[in-house]
Amino acid sequence: MSRARSDYPWTIDMPTRWADNDQYGHLNNATYFSLFDTALTHWQMGAGLLSDAPDAPRFLVVENGCTYHEELAFPDLIVAGVKCGHVGRSSFRLDLALFRGEATEAATTGFFAQVQVDAGTHKPLALDDRARTILQEISR
Repeated sequence: MSRARSDYPWTIDMPTRWADNDQYGHLNNATYFSLFDTALTHWQMGAGLLSDAPDAPRFLVVENGCTYHEELAFPDLIVAGVKCGHVGRSSFRLDLALFRGEATEAATTGFFAQVQVDAGTHKPLALDDRARTILQEISR
């Protein structure tokens, strides 16, 4: 997975909090996943992929991962980057990166694989053309 900031077409600034640090003085492992989840949710909301309608399709996380390249800690300003790494029939993988401030190389990289499912049955649903277009816009 790429660590280059230029490979992530969508970014969001995310300040760390004192409570994010663990006893070793760096971000707790769970915090990285929380930052990833918050970034991708902001992107999905802004792209119009999330709906709170009861019958709207949902995206379920089916796999995720994280690679730590260097430590992050409070009071770092984190810039989270998102790009689409793969699109399947009903699923896609969003590649994520966390950058310290203006750094051009990611301190942490990860991914969330999601499957679009029917709201009632939770059975996989094929991605429509609109969703595919939105995902292509952040593919590199």
